[in-house]
Amino acid sequence: MYGFSRAQRMGMFVAAAGFVIAGSLHFIRPEPYIRIVPPYLPWHSQLVAVSGAFEILGGLGLLFSPLRRMAAWGLCALLVAVFPANLNMAMNPAQTGAGSISPILLWSRLPLQALLIWWLLWCTRRRTVY
Repeated sequence: MYGFSRAQRMGMFVAAAGFVIAGSLHFIRPEPYIRIVPPYLPWHSQLVAVSGAFEILGGLGLLFSPLRRMAAWGLCALLVAVFPANLNMAMNPAQTGAGSISPILLWSRLPLQALLIWWLLWCTRRRTVY
């Protein structure tokens, strides 16, 4: 992985593992994900399956040099696409099954998505050597 710092390489592997695991959970235990899909969106279980599949594909894509940057941008788009579900969970914790989670934690997930976007773009950006 020429052109990447050690920290970037570690970040890539951690991100890849995290997204593959999170995406797999969409299939292993889809119910919590289905509950947070906003009611105005159709096909809740299908949306959860599609988002899980893209998380897995994006995570795996981070591991392959020709796909790495494209996978990072795809995962960034996915994080933006699932933002309404996380917002729905924060705004309607009882209806989404998150009533036992502290409101501070629910609301702190929202800016965390921006941090994840930054992290993906940082760890897949090659260092410029002059």
